[in-house]
Amino acid sequence: MDIPLLPDIKQQLSTLISLPSISSTLDEYDLSNETVINQLATWCETLGFKVEIQCVDAERKKFNMLATLGSGPGGLILSGHTDTVPCNPSRWNSDPFTLTDKDNKFYGLGSCDMKGFFPLCLAAIQKVDANKLKAPIFILATSDEETSMAGARALATLGLPKARAAIIGEPTGLRPINMHKGIMMEGVKVTGQAGHSSNPDLGNNAMEVMHKVMSELMAYRSELQQQHKHTAFSVPTPTMNLGCIHGGDNPNRICGQCELHYDLRFIPGMDMHTLRKNINERLQKIAKDTQSTIQSYQLFDGINAFSNEENSELVKLTEKLSGYGPEAVAFATEAPFLAQHNIDTVVMGAGSIDQAHQPDEFMAHDQIKPMVGYIEGFIKHYCL
Repeated sequence: MDIPLLPDIKQQLSTLISLPSISSTLDEYDLSNETVINQLATWCETLGFKVEIQCVDAERKKFNMLATLGSGPGGLILSGHTDTVPCNPSRWNSDPFTLTDKDNKFYGLGSCDMKGFFPLCLAAIQKVDANKLKAPIFILATSDEETSMAGARALATLGLPKARAAIIGEPTGLRPINMHKGIMMEGVKVTGQAGHSSNPDLGNNAMEVMHKVMSELMAYRSELQQQHKHTAFSVPTPTMNLGCIHGGDNPNRICGQCELHYDLRFIPGMDMHTLRKNINERLQKIAKDTQSTIQSYQLFDGINAFSNEENSELVKLTEKLSGYGPEAVAFATEAPFLAQHNIDTVVMGAGSIDQAHQPDEFMAHDQIKPMVGYIEGFIKHYCL
């Protein structure tokens, strides 16, 4: 009888969930992902992988891992992120950092988004005879996907493996995703002139200028929605959400400064830099007309839209294995960073995005065996 080289899927998932790796823009919540990376590296080395660990941010102790089994051109990338969102344990019915097996579900922070992908990959790989590999298997484990995507950006800058195909194991309910929207999160800061409200001529009300800014942004949103449409998406047009606004300090004082944050989600074929340029040109015209200062800035670098052809080799393979045709989603992933290197890429994983970022996040048991089987199919096609 063969002795398993690694703990089983449940034990691996339990270990990964017990290692907090929260990624947050707020320092009080942000944690290193080093322990998760080191654990994955140990398991991969046990299976014969050559492991490289890349430091993405030394101060915040953020790391990527690239593990390689086999050699030669082509091959398959299995990619996931090691960080999770923050959580409020008081809103959970169980400890988010302890795996709870209940009602045919594995509960825990990161169970589906997306620490759970790694044990499924390793389970499939243990069924492979490494001596028969004709092309390599790569496992990518990244940092900070939930905030800046710094890990994926670093890998893309340094150069990714020149694999034929890549699966990004985000929770998609086992359905292949070949398309998602891009995201920009932007800020606008208006500086006017404070003064006593009894005489408006003594100041320049930044809040009133921001009113013009908001009207201009909404007008631009309408133009974009008239000009761009993709019926593969449930919301087929670009969207813009005016998310939060802050300004002024007292009702009897002319508002000297006002700040707005918004997000813009755009469909494939639209260019992020062009969108920023067009918005800035419109806002600078308002600045000139109102004799105020308007500063546009990025809250983070943004994520390009992702699109892969429906007739690509990998998309057709995912359709054959799963029985589902490719779909489009509004949430963003690390897929554009792989696709920009001409790697045939699909987003596909166990679990549902509806459970991600929620209290009592879980992966249903009935998602596990099918996904392991699909990964085996990908390895057989690209590596054996």
